[in-house]
Formats: sequence, C-alpha cells, structure tokens
Amino acid sequence: MKAVIMAGGFGTLLRPLTANAPKPMVPMVGKPVMEHIVELLRKHGITEIISMLYFQSEQIESYFGTGEKWGVNMSYIRAEADFGTAGSVKNAQQFLDSSFIIISGDVLTDFDLTAAIKFHENRKAQGTIVLTRVENPLAYGIVITSTTGKITRFLEKPGWGQVFSDTVNTGIYILEPSVLDLIPPKTEFDFSKDLYPHMLSRKMRLFGHIAPGYWRDIGNVEEYFNAHQDAFDGKVNVNLSGKKIDYPEASVLVGENTFVSHGAQFSGTVIIGDNVRIGPRARIFHSSIGSNSIVGRDVELNRVIAWENVSIGPKAKISEAILCKNAYVGEESIIEEDCILSDNARVGEGCWIKRNVKIWPNKEVESGATLTSSLIWGERWARDLFSDAKVTGVGNTELTPEFAAKLGAAFGAMLGENRTVAVCRGASNITRMLNRALVCGILSTGVNVNDLQTTPVPVLRQELRRGRLAGGAYVRLNPDGNEEVDIIFFDHNGWDLPASKIKTLERLFYREDFRRASIAGTGTIDFPVRVFESYRESFVPHIEKGILEKAQPRVVIDYSYGGASEIMPGILGELGIDAVSLNAFVDQRKLYYFTQNQSQALRQLGSIVNSLNYDMGFLLNPGAEKFMTVDENGDIIGIQKMLLKVTQLYCEVAHPKKIAAPVTASAGLEMIADEFGAKILWISSDHQAMMEAGSRSDIDFVVGTKGGFVFPGFQLGVDAMFVVVKIMELLARSGKKLSQVTGDWDRLYMAEKDVACPLAKRGQVMRSLMEHSERAARIIVDGVRVSEDDGWVLVRPDRKKAQFYILAESYSEETAKDLVKEYVKNIKNWQK
Repeated sequence: MKAVIMAGGFGTLLRPLTANAPKPMVPMVGKPVMEHIVELLRKHGITEIISMLYFQSEQIESYFGTGEKWGVNMSYIRAEADFGTAGSVKNAQQFLDSSFIIISGDVLTDFDLTAAIKFHENRKAQGTIVLTRVENPLAYGIVITSTTGKITRFLEKPGWGQVFSDTVNTGIYILEPSVLDLIPPKTEFDFSKDLYPHMLSRKMRLFGHIAPGYWRDIGNVEEYFNAHQDAFDGKVNVNLSGKKIDYPEASVLVGENTFVSHGAQFSGTVIIGDNVRIGPRARIFHSSIGSNSIVGRDVELNRVIAWENVSIGPKAKISEAILCKNAYVGEESIIEEDCILSDNARVGEGCWIKRNVKIWPNKEVESGATLTSSLIWGERWARDLFSDAKVTGVGNTELTPEFAAKLGAAFGAMLGENRTVAVCRGASNITRMLNRALVCGILSTGVNVNDLQTTPVPVLRQELRRGRLAGGAYVRLNPDGNEEVDIIFFDHNGWDLPASKIKTLERLFYREDFRRASIAGTGTIDFPVRVFESYRESFVPHIEKGILEKAQPRVVIDYSYGGASEIMPGILGELGIDAVSLNAFVDQRKLYYFTQNQSQALRQLGSIVNSLNYDMGFLLNPGAEKFMTVDENGDIIGIQKMLLKVTQLYCEVAHPKKIAAPVTASAGLEMIADEFGAKILWISSDHQAMMEAGSRSDIDFVVGTKGGFVFPGFQLGVDAMFVVVKIMELLARSGKKLSQVTGDWDRLYMAEKDVACPLAKRGQVMRSLMEHSERAARIIVDGVRVSEDDGWVLVRPDRKKAQFYILAESYSEETAKDLVKEYVKNIKNWQK
C-alpha cells in the first residue's frame, strides 16, 4: 500500500512558529512533526510515500530527500495552485493504482494503521475515514456512523448547533483508486465538503473506523504546546531520539556530544538534542531542548520548548514558553507563560517579557526592558477571529484602532489593488473611530473607499448589489447592548462574506502578508451622494403602493437614533403611510443609553400607539436590521408570536409553496403551513442560513426567530425597513388588524432554560442525545429538535458560552416546563 502525506498547509494559526518554516517541519519533541508521520508509516510496513507540497516546499524536500534514511521511498508532487485537499491528491492519480492511505503531515498520532487497513479491506469499502473521539469537536469534521461502521452523515467543521457527536474525522483516509475519478482535475475540491458528501449521495461504500490511541491536530500554538506536554507525559507512543540517562524523579533523553554540568537538576521528562551544553545548577522540568543549544548556569526552565541553536544566558527564568531557532535570551531575563521568541529573536540582559508576548523573527529587545504587548488577546483571535462574517470585541480594548487598521489592510489585500469597497458605520463615536482606522488600512493597500457614513446595513447591501463594488464593511455597536463592537464584512453581491473568503482574510491578517501601495497608488476616498435615493428607487417597486394608498395605515415608528431615520420617513410618505416618528435623528450620545433600555422604549411605544389610536407601532434597532412590534391596542407582540402572525398573513395572501424557518420556530408554523398546503425547509437559527434560503428559487418566504424576515426579490438579508412596510401591505390586503391575526397556535406555550456544560463535554452530550432520540421523529439541523407525545423540545449547544439551550413547546404550560426539566436532567447525566 502507498501513502500520500498532505504537506502543503500554510500553518497560519501557528504563526509566528511558521514564519520561516512550513507547518509539517515545525519541531515536535526533537524532530519535525512530519518525521513522526513517516516513522509511523514505516512501522506499519508502508514504505512508498508521496508527499503533496505547496507552501515552502523546498524545506520538506531538502530534509527528507529520497527517504532512504527512514527506510522509505519518498517522492514529491508540487501543486501549481491551491486545489483543496482532494484536488491536490488528484494530481497524484497516475501513481495510485491500488488502495492507498492519506494522512496529514501536521498531526501527532500513534494510531494502529494496520488495523484501519484491515477494517477497510474486510468491509470491502471504497473509502474509509479513520475517526477518533475528542472533547471539543467544533474544529473538526463530525462523522456519524451506523452500528456496522457505515457513514450516515458528515458535517465539516460545524457550529455547535450541528455537533451531533464527539466522533470526528482525523484526516486519515483509506481509498480505492476508482474514487479519484470522482474528483475534477485542476479544480478546488475538498474531501470533507465535496467528495464524501458526493459519495454518500451516490450510496457508495463509505465507512468510518474509530481508532483507539492518541491523535492531535497541531492546528494552533496551544495545540502545539499541549502535544509536547502529552509526549512528556507519555500519552502518545512516538519514537523519541537520544540516550536515556537515569535521574531521580526524571526521564532524560540526551543526544550525542551533549554535556551536562555538575549540579544540573531534571524533573519530569526532558529531551535534549545533540551538541547541547547544560550549565551548572540549571533546573529543567518537562522541556525539550534542540540541538546545538546552550543553557547557562542557574537557569530555570519550566515546560519550555526550545528549538535548535537556542542560547539561554545565566540565571534566566523561563516558564511555558517556546523559543524558536536561533533565539537568544540574555542573563537574568524573565520570560513568562505563553510567550514565543521567533527565529533569531533576541532578548537582552535583565529583561522581563510578560505573558502572551510574541516576539517575531529578527526582533530585538534591549537589555533591561520590560515588554508587555497590546496584543494580549492574540491567542483569542488566533482561535476565533471571525464569528460568521463579523469580528467582535470590546471597543478600544480588543478592537483598537491599530487592530482595525490591520484588519482593513488584510481586507484590501484580499480584494486587490484599484478595486473599490463601501464602508459605513453606526452613529457612536467608537464606531466612527474604528471605521476611520479600518478605512486607513484599506487605503494603504491601494483599494479605494466609498464612505457611506451613518448608513443602515440594508442600504449597504443594496448598494453592493448594484455590482460596481468589490465588497463592503460595517462597524456597529453590538446589538446585545454590551461593551462590544462588531466589524461586519460583505461580499461584492451584498451577501455576508463567505467562509472561503473569510479563511483568506484570516490568513492575510495573521501573516501580515499584505502589499502596501506606493505613494501614488494609495487608495482614494469618495462620499457618494445618491445612495439613499438608489435604495428608495429599488425599494418602492416591490411594494403594492396602490393598496397602501387606499388603506392609509397609521403607524408609529421608533428609529432608535439610528440611520434609518434619514431614509425611511421619505419612503413612508411616498407610499401614503401616515407615520409618527420617534427618536428620528442620529445622536450618538443617546444611542448607547437607548441600547441598554429597549424594554422601556417598547413600553413607551405601546402607550403612544394606544393613545393616538394608531394601527401599530414598530421599534427598529439602530442598524435597521431587526424590529419589535406593538399592535393597535399597544400590546407588545413577542418575537415568536410575530413570526406566526406574519407567516399567517403571508400564507393567506400569497399562498406560498415553500417557506424556510429556523428550528427554534414554534410548531404553530407547521399548523399554518399544513392549513395552506405549504412545505417547510428547516434551517439553522442564524442570518447566513436565512440568506442562503432566501436565494433559493424554490423558497417563497423566510422567517427568523430573532425579529427578521426575508421576502425574496428585494431583500438580500434582514431589512427592518422593508419588512415593516411589507407587514403593513399584508395587513391592508387581508383587511385585518394585527390583534385579529390569530389561530389555534395562540394556545401554544414555550419554556426555555440554559444548562451549564463544560466545553469538553459537549460532544459527549450530543452523542448521547442522538442515541436517546434515535427512534423519535426529530430535526437535525441546528441542535436536535425531538418530537414528544405532547410537544417538542430543542437541545442546542450555545455558540459562545459553556452551556446548552433547551427550548420546549406544548399546549400545556406545565408540560412545556416538564419537558425542559427532563432534558436538563438528561444533559447533567450525560456529562458524567
């Protein structure tokens, strides 16, 4: 059997460790990560190896050569472009004429590959995915198998709502050569996202083998460090080089020509390379020291990973840090936890490097300096920079002007010189400041900017939809009313920036690999003047103007001091709607207070509607994406009830064939759909899912449980201005008041609760939930929605917090609450 090693990754999240080396060549307990993989293959009798190269390929080829040193025959194929995982292996098709195994060159594992191969052969499989169980499956592809091992479902890097098991794809595959015929040549094609779903759709023999043993993806600095600690603790069976020397309470492996001075003390596991000098009274615990390094007298090393040619001066104290090739630490310097000294970084004498500081290649810290970093949040961003298409952080603490400028430069570099983007912002001072910093970064890469200033998000989407711009960005206060700010990115068509471009943007941001424009090539700023007019011209034709003019609805609208106050009153006037405007001016001083007191504002809105005897009232959020409603009596209509009322109205008037709704929606939606003969497409409870559903030709209407609706045709995403007018149109066509839109669904009762669950237990809980509900009618889209005798219950992992969200519904309040209690108890038991 031949093996294919995937060795072309950029290692973006491992930077600065990968600043000068490809990811597979990063040292792991004394040798490159990929060398451990080669040794594992050789151990299981696999000696014909093809390495797929792309990024910094020369180092890999130079190190391994023909493979003779390891008893294997190594050949190489360089990709001419990034064609994805499967697309890359397609390039080797002519060399793969029998069953072959694919393995990543940047994982640490001791799996029994022979057992996996036998499993593949015994099942007569066309493809076998080697699986393992992990505590946090969020970053991996989730695989669900039958009792025979046949794969029934596959989800690549899901959100917590799609985590249905803790069994994940390890990136180790055994395939038959005929499978390669399914991969198009010179096309971006991925195993997890493209090939395996295609195989499942064709009912091919695709199996999953759960392998016992150790496996860890070296995906970021934290995983890299933890992999070392696991090796020190003996959790992984790998070949450690060196001669074992007996020390009390220590396991020490020493390379050739290494000298350990009298009085040096070791504890835990210590791995020392060739030609190393350890000074007198040095104290070393759980550390790896690369070849040709010097450790001075009285040095203290605690869980330190030192690469080759590192020099550590006398009396230096280093704890839980990584020192890369040729790093230098001066006498009596202190380096705290989670620090990284990159290649050729130099720290002078008597320095104090505070925790989380990363010193990039060739940088020098002068003697006596205390170095703290404004990037103390760097590890957080490294793990989770984007959430969907936005970056969120505490304003002026995490999202600083420097950060925004760097993010803008990465965005501009991704788009390319001489393109034009549109940016806009909320009304607050913090969003103005960060927007300007973002613009500076974009301009620095030679990209032009159309500054739309305080423009609502829906207007920005429509401006992008016109097709003249390469992308857009919006800076706002987080709608949850905390201290956080969001920077949202949009694609050229007005959609949220897709995952593929987010990945590119993240890579550019972390690598800081963006070209700066020349003085003459710096981008220009323009302030378009007809943006609102263009939006209105697109808006009005999608409304039945004659019906509204005849009905003359009377409405009160609270604009929340947001930008919609500058455009919507004119639209309402053109449509003949009698509207009273509240808080209809942009005022950043009141904006922040208002976001903290929306409940009070909603009660005031109801009181005004009631006293004026108007038909309804709407409270728009400052970005004009979401809204809350009061009826003609001034009564507040909850989000779930409004979802049902609008759906009922739309079905009565438009008779849709198919609607899309999130799994958090009331069962009343099914009652309405059944009454009018409509089908429901269940989707995730997020905006991206709503947008994707709205773009489908077979979907007539999209509802959301967060106060958003999408009427395909005009809308790209949620647009409170358009939806509010559309609701008035639907009411006018039906001849009803809001309070008169009722049904049997009015008797339904919902109960909800959050239950704590450590992140490490989430996958285990979801696997137990899937087993528990296996025989029940259920919806598996965003969490698991299970039909019970007297209602239904949804269990969904929270996307940010260490908890599960439980939502239940029934005609009986008591039953709904009992369902919640039952599943709270289950989740607690499943964690044990």
